[in-house]
Amino acid sequence: MSPHASLTHATASISRDKAQQLLLAARQAADDIGFQAAIAITDGGGHLSAFERADAAPFLTVGVAIDKAYTATSFGLSTDVWNHVVAQPATAPLANHPRVMAVGGGVPIVAGGRVVGGIGISGGTAQQDHDAAVVALRGLGFEVAP
Repeated sequence: MSPHASLTHATASISRDKAQQLLLAARQAADDIGFQAAIAITDGGGHLSAFERADAAPFLTVGVAIDKAYTATSFGLSTDVWNHVVAQPATAPLANHPRVMAVGGGVPIVAGGRVVGGIGISGGTAQQDHDAAVVALRGLGFEVAP
């Protein structure tokens, strides 16, 4: 074992190619559900890895989708769960954090039990956004928390 091993830790992150595949799967899921979406994929550090906005998706969906993916990656919690977290008095101040987006549609990307990124979808209802993300993740074999 290296003498520096205790100074670092290994991290996992979605690959660029898999992020692009997930983007396409999410586009198809949104189309099947029937809405125009902005779709953001972040890597394990919350950095944008892939993104697209449908022609007819409102421009506000861009930042919302990116922040949903970032929020889901940050603690490995879906943004619909975050909605409940910020509703509690003890954690309500987190809603004021500039990047926290506590609206359904952001889901952590989990592989082998580890958060490797996040997906954020915006353009439908919170439930439609969430459902499209889950369909895309399951379609590519990622784990989805119940």
